[in-house]
Amino acid sequence: MHLDVVFVMLFAVATAVALLARWARVPYTVALVVAGLLLGATEAFEAVPLTKELLYALILPGLLFDAAFHLELRRFRENALLINALAVPGIAATVGLTAVILVPVAGALDFEQGFTLVHGLVFAAIIGATDPIAVVGLFKSLGAPQRLRVIVEGESLLNDGTSIVTFTLILAFATGQATSTGGAVLDFVKVVGMGIVVGAAIGFVVTTVIQRVDDAMIEITLTTIAAYGSFVAAEHFEFSGVIATVTAGMLCGNYAVRTGMTPTTRVAVESFWEYIAFALNSIVFLLIGFEVRISALLEAWQAIVVAYVAVLAARAVIVFGVTLLVRPTRGRIPWSWAGVLVWAGLRGALSMVLVLGLGPDFPHRDFLVTITFGVVLLSILVQGVTMAPILRWLGLVRREAAIETYERERGASLSARAALREIHQLAAEGSLHGEAIETLRGEYEERLAAADEALAELRAEAAALGDEELRTARRRLLLVEKARVLDAERSGVIGTAAREELVESIDMRLVALEEEVDDATREAVATRSEPEAGPSPPPAGPGDAP
Repeated sequence: MHLDVVFVMLFAVATAVALLARWARVPYTVALVVAGLLLGATEAFEAVPLTKELLYALILPGLLFDAAFHLELRRFRENALLINALAVPGIAATVGLTAVILVPVAGALDFEQGFTLVHGLVFAAIIGATDPIAVVGLFKSLGAPQRLRVIVEGESLLNDGTSIVTFTLILAFATGQATSTGGAVLDFVKVVGMGIVVGAAIGFVVTTVIQRVDDAMIEITLTTIAAYGSFVAAEHFEFSGVIATVTAGMLCGNYAVRTGMTPTTRVAVESFWEYIAFALNSIVFLLIGFEVRISALLEAWQAIVVAYVAVLAARAVIVFGVTLLVRPTRGRIPWSWAGVLVWAGLRGALSMVLVLGLGPDFPHRDFLVTITFGVVLLSILVQGVTMAPILRWLGLVRREAAIETYERERGASLSARAALREIHQLAAEGSLHGEAIETLRGEYEERLAAADEALAELRAEAAALGDEELRTARRRLLLVEKARVLDAERSGVIGTAAREELVESIDMRLVALEEEVDDATREAVATRSEPEAGPSPPPAGPGDAP
């Protein structure tokens, strides 16, 4: 099958899965993996292999840049101690602990002859990077604390780079290409540090150019150059492309947007990267499903389960250990959040690509490929599916039930009003008469009254619902305004200059409205979920130790 046909098929499947996932209320990425598994098992069509070249050239830079672009630098700095501890020394400790747990058990159960600590370290480095895309979307939709989402995203952005570097260094030891521990540490510092330098340099140049131009298409192109150019430049000099792209993305998202983009350009750029993230996520998670062969996993299910438990246990030890170490600082978090961080540590495409990149003559390559694919699949399916219930159980989405009730009653009110309008129309057409009209009208008026009464009670109990309703209405009206202005230009009622001025004014109000939503979210999170700042220990929250 031609490459263009394959991509059309992948996007068609992704669209269908997105609609189905929304209807079934399951994480979109989990649904994509399941769809890929089913299509791969039935061999419905031959997909593109998930190779290192595809991941590095197309997928990884775009996904990393989008996440970094939308990560607020102020919030990142506030949690820098915890994020850096988890993403740098935390990854190294997790790799070592995973190997220490896995290798003796694998030897005792005789999974693979000659599987030594060196091979266990290679596997642990391969599986080290977290890929929380499947759960970050849930955090947003369920209203989980924003600070928790920042920690999860920030750790993932950094540990992608540190895990790749760690894997490279361990692989060099395993193959006899490196012998000095001190040299390995220096290489690590150089690769990560120079990645930051390259990303900062390209991000600064792009930000400077954006400040001097006012053209949405050019500025979108410049951010694309920052995303992919920083990755390519750093990799060319054998530095960390991941770290470079993350650095460039944070500079563009926090400085270029605020100092060089008009509201209209900002809306266009953010819409562009939102779509790019959707498209790339759709491709990568479908391809994960295609790569997995269920028959091979079933044959090695015991080894996969042991490896999965070892990975999860090592992460739990490190996350809770780091949480304990930062308790005396302003970066402390509740113990319930530490549990979420453990469970949010899903593995994804990067691990699969790293293991597929092992040479065909590398010892135990087939075994490593099988258990890596199995652990990735288990983490996505088990942790991705159960994250929402865990968040509810820990009390981190307290407003969800009220919001769902509000939306249900609002839907009942809207449907009753629509039915009453239709009854009026039927009566006007002569299709309904006398008693039938009164009977139907009475039924729907009762439904409308009940729904409106419930809505009034909900608004009285939670002022935030009324505020959210007002913001939703304002956004809808602004979009109506914008559409009418564009129609007026197309029909010749107004000229291009007038259209540009009016659209920029509307976009400015849209951006201000989005910022108002962000501020409201932060305030709600600060009052209901986040530990208070200060030297004293935070009050015990849901799931906290007494």
